[in-house]
Amino acid sequence: MGTEGDVFRVIAGRYRLEALIGRGGMGVVWRATDQLLGRRVAVKELPLEETPSAADALRRRDRTLREARAVAQLRHPHIIVVHDVVEDGERPYIVMELIDGGSLADRIAARGPVDAAEAARIGIDLLSALRTAHEAGILHRDIKPANVLVESGTERVVLTDFGIARIAGATTLTETGSFVGSPEYTAPERMSGARTGSESDLWSLGALLCTVLSGESPFRRDSLGGILHAVVSADIHPPAQAEPLLPVVRGLLERDPDRRLDAADAERMLRTFLETGRTPAAPGAAATGGTPGTVDHGGRTTGAPYTPTQHDVPHRPVSAAASTAERPPPVRQSPRGVLVAALLVAAVAGAGVSAVALLFNQGGDGPGGTPGTTATGPTTGPAPTSGHPSRTTASDSPPGTTTGASPSSTPTSSSAPAASRGHTAPSGYRTARDPAGFSLAVPQDFTRDRQGERIFYLSSGQTFRLGIRVAAPEAGGPAAVMNRAAADGPSTNPGYHDGRVTGTSHAGGPAALWEFTWDGFSAAEGSRHTYDLCWEQDGRMYDVWVSAPVGKVREAREYFDVAVDTFSVTAR
Repeated sequence: MGTEGDVFRVIAGRYRLEALIGRGGMGVVWRATDQLLGRRVAVKELPLEETPSAADALRRRDRTLREARAVAQLRHPHIIVVHDVVEDGERPYIVMELIDGGSLADRIAARGPVDAAEAARIGIDLLSALRTAHEAGILHRDIKPANVLVESGTERVVLTDFGIARIAGATTLTETGSFVGSPEYTAPERMSGARTGSESDLWSLGALLCTVLSGESPFRRDSLGGILHAVVSADIHPPAQAEPLLPVVRGLLERDPDRRLDAADAERMLRTFLETGRTPAAPGAAATGGTPGTVDHGGRTTGAPYTPTQHDVPHRPVSAAASTAERPPPVRQSPRGVLVAALLVAAVAGAGVSAVALLFNQGGDGPGGTPGTTATGPTTGPAPTSGHPSRTTASDSPPGTTTGASPSSTPTSSSAPAASRGHTAPSGYRTARDPAGFSLAVPQDFTRDRQGERIFYLSSGQTFRLGIRVAAPEAGGPAAVMNRAAADGPSTNPGYHDGRVTGTSHAGGPAALWEFTWDGFSAAEGSRHTYDLCWEQDGRMYDVWVSAPVGKVREAREYFDVAVDTFSVTAR
């Protein structure tokens, strides 16, 4: 990455980098001079991606350049002008117009929130810009105050930083497999991986309007897990300052993307406010207002808390023979419930989520919910038991732990479908028929490792740990099991926080999902997130969980969803 010491470095034989003016997760931005045309420009230097092979690196660079050039075709007064996309030293650069002025985030920090009229003006300009981008098939995916510039003197609002923009139907410009975007401004359906469309940008704009009016996003929390919970399922409380524009804010922050206010209507409503001082109701508000999961005029969600069920889960990998009962329900169901369930039970599977599917890990890396657990760290063999001898520690083994598993204990693989509800192993997975009496789909390269009652399927280096535990049923059923485990979370999982147990259903009966974030077993391992589902079936209790680094929850959620979806009880 470039530094201040690189000033006056010339790239592509044309652009002289003169001063570092910005730095972020997607690269650094330089003030530069186009020596050919003699004009000042901004040059964004994109980071080189670590890739396993030269061919893969070349393929990603080509994709970056191709899609950035597509973004450069956009022409709108409120979208940053992209002059050129070049490559120098195998590193891609985006050459843009230089805006004399800071970001909207800088303005709020220096001067405080804006009034409703100024917020409406900003909203109108950004909505107009988004309509142009969306009509061209381009999604921004990172709309936030830091990515909106305000030109000095003219007060022109300019949407910038399309660094993680997505061309409809293509991979993102700089996506590397981890979550991209800003969680406080990310739509719930993007977090779940259920879908990513123009509606997701509109949710982000709704959050941005709240921020410019009050100085803070309504989804700001003290931890990443807290933010994700706020976005996905908690009651939405628009700030009091949003009252004049509440119909627009409420419409944009509708959790169901199919019911969300569209750009044209939002722009019309804001223009009406500027002209009359009154914001009209959103189209269809009389018919849909007060639906559970939407925001009422007092900033509170209406209706009783929603309990997700297995049938709410959209976008799970299903075979052609899958029954209609396993597919997404009609829209008439609570939109909040559909989205919450998408995250809590099976959101990311097969959807290529770029979402945080970040909020669902299970107790430690081990079978979450194991009541009576007392161990505070991993074990290397049969785990100790406590007051409940039928349960073992909820912790899994950290990277490098050996358990003495022999090749002979490795279950066979098969391309045959897993028996569970007719699902087959998706592409890139194999069906593992485990000697312990179950089968499920696991990634092709995961290897089996047994620790007492717990069976693990581990990725190379144990970055991803998929665990299964089969035991006798316990008092209170899955919900009680998970709640007891969550209560013991701080002692079984170092740095445990943002834990939550949610009742659901699975295999035709009650189930419970426990997800939380924790610090990992060592500083080198780092923070991890866990998803754990517990249920009873055929007189036994089953736990299936996946643990992964916080930055890799997208893949973790997919592995978890596929494992749960394809799980089947077999003869031992």
